Amino acid sequence: MITSSNCHFGFTKLLVNNLETSAEFYTSVCGLVEKYRLTSEIAGRELDEIVFERTQEGASAFILMSFTDTSRPVNEELITGFNTDNLDAFIERALNAGGSILAPAKDHLDHGVKVAILKDNEGHMIEVVQAF
Repeated sequence: MITSSNCHFGFTKLLVNNLETSAEFYTSVCGLVEKYRLTSEIAGRELDEIVFERTQEGASAFILMSFTDTSRPVNEELITGFNTDNLDAFIERALNAGGSILAPAKDHLDHGVKVAILKDNEGHMIEVVQAF
């Protein structure tokens, strides 16, 4: 039996086309801080990664990844989720960094949150949630 003590969700890797512009987007919009970079391979395919600092103790890590042998990954393979205390400011930062609004902010009274769906600079979906 798997328990929370021996298995937990640890990280998300977002496959992007342009590692540098994507890193710029996530640092300027979400306040992520780069921890380190690495080059590795998966099944003989070289890739570059940027690992960001965890946003708080116990949080999962966010990693941007780009294969060096392809020019365009799919962009609806993952929806990243960010919590914020100021949804409007988050949306403004995203727009200023080259993002767009896919679904405008909407109150979800039954869940006590306001939610917007954005797209980052490469078209990857971001769900942004602000608690009431």
